[in-house]
Amino acid sequence: MVLAEVWVTDLGRRENVARRVGLEALLVVGGSLFTALMAQVAIPLPFTPVPITGQTLAVLLVGAVLGARRGALSMLAYLTEGLVGLPVFAGGTAGVGRLLGPTGGYLVGFIGAAYVTGWLAERGWDRRPMTAILAMLAGNGVLYLFGLPWLARFVGPTHVLSMGLFPFIPGDLLKVFLASVLLPGAWKLVRK
Repeated sequence: MVLAEVWVTDLGRRENVARRVGLEALLVVGGSLFTALMAQVAIPLPFTPVPITGQTLAVLLVGAVLGARRGALSMLAYLTEGLVGLPVFAGGTAGVGRLLGPTGGYLVGFIGAAYVTGWLAERGWDRRPMTAILAMLAGNGVLYLFGLPWLARFVGPTHVLSMGLFPFIPGDLLKVFLASVLLPGAWKLVRK
């Protein structure tokens, strides 16, 4: 009788673990697909190789909603999808050339940005609008820490700020604000 109870209990634990792993995978893939969808909102600028995209909004929102680990894994999945040829990068592009090109640093920075935003969210920064905005601004700063030095290799250090930072500040502030407004609805969606 005891052996049967142990076996049933063990089976129940395995089913719970399998269910949990499946849910985690669904959240990670869902975050990567949301980022891919937002990447299709792309506006090329004639004076820089860096387009305006919806990716930043997605990266920050995914990090805040899914937390550090799952948010970073979502961005790693997103990059992997693009590397294997799925048209998930800005404007429906894909391939290693995008990671090695002028915007590659920003793309790699998505992992760190989602992690930092998620880490702060896990510590309660996502509970109030002002601290959620600050968490997302910190994540956005991480994007620039990766993106600007990489972009400088292509446009030179004297042009990097005028081509990779200054034109994007107003849009980034708008995206941070939108992501903070969308955050409560995103929590509800993820909980379902």
